[in-house]
Amino acid sequence: MNLLKEAKQVVKHNIRDYGMYIALFIIMVTFTILTDGLFMSSRNISNLLDASGYIAVLAVGVMLVIVIRHIDLSIGFLAGFLGAIAAILLLNGVPVFIVIPIVLVLGILAGSVTGFLVAKVGIPAFVATLAGWLIYRGAILLVTERSGTINVDNEAFNAIGNGYIPSIAQVGGLHLLSLLLGAVGILLYIFSSINSRKNKIKYNFDVVSKPMFIIQLIFVSTIIAYFTWLLAGYNGISWTVVIILLVVIVYHFVTTKTVIGRHIYAVGSNPEAAHLSGINVSKITFLVFGSMGMLSALSGILFTARLQSATTTAGTLFELDAIAAAFVGGVSAAGGVGKVTGAVIGAVVMATLTNGMNLMGVGIAPQYMIRGGVLALAVIFDVMTRRQKA
Repeated sequence: MNLLKEAKQVVKHNIRDYGMYIALFIIMVTFTILTDGLFMSSRNISNLLDASGYIAVLAVGVMLVIVIRHIDLSIGFLAGFLGAIAAILLLNGVPVFIVIPIVLVLGILAGSVTGFLVAKVGIPAFVATLAGWLIYRGAILLVTERSGTINVDNEAFNAIGNGYIPSIAQVGGLHLLSLLLGAVGILLYIFSSINSRKNKIKYNFDVVSKPMFIIQLIFVSTIIAYFTWLLAGYNGISWTVVIILLVVIVYHFVTTKTVIGRHIYAVGSNPEAAHLSGINVSKITFLVFGSMGMLSALSGILFTARLQSATTTAGTLFELDAIAAAFVGGVSAAGGVGKVTGAVIGAVVMATLTNGMNLMGVGIAPQYMIRGGVLALAVIFDVMTRRQKA
């Protein structure tokens, strides 16, 4: 009974963090029941994660933009445009290992221009990025005007969106390397959790009881093992999933373990107080928008590689899907609150809704309405939790 009571207290005090995971679990269980288990098949889960990759990457970037109390509407068509640039470069014989850095640098430059307009010139982010939305939309039409579609016939590049990590061997029909990576992931999670708990105890921070901590470790490790097993049962872990994990690891480290990360959240919580405390608000704004541009480029690469082509419609509504994913993932509309892992989970939640409704044969009109309702509930949840803490 004591453990049950403590579990309720932990969930109550961390409802913003745990709410999205609870929602994702409920959605997955519901669709699994309604589709007679088809939803949780290895093939479907693999396709779902790959399909959500380009939005998940955008969601991480836009989460940071919202954290510092700004918005970026240009990221969708910027991703589409840079994806088209990648396709054109490949079509002209430029090697993949050169194309990818070029496109990422172009993304950083594009984001930096937006950051300059917002941080230095003082143009509201909504206006500056709306201008970017129009410019990049026109740019896509311009570079694809001849054929409407630029096909990419490069196996190495297309593998980024459709390929899987190599298999060392098959064990009982399961992808061995994927299983090994899953095991490494579990060990790293356990090690980091234990280390974090020790540091909190060292500095007299509150921690959950040891039995509850062990239960948490077992629960999360079981989830990682289960999804690794699912992916290993199809073709293994895809390169898209690997890229998402790398983005999460890097940005989680930056936002939680570095001075820049602390400054980002300080600016989002109170820009005036951050400025008075010596933080260069303009620099942080510039860095966040530059980062957003780079992630837009990466998103464009993932999308183009997945389709194996660049089209005139690439990037349409990407920004709205990413913003929705960020809010569903727990970022606060008031700024200063949000997590990298939350943004990715938010993208997975939105992709799960779409995937599950497609399997059930739900029409596109109800799908938009349901996703809109989920977004509204996420924002209402944010407002209610902030009122309770006030």
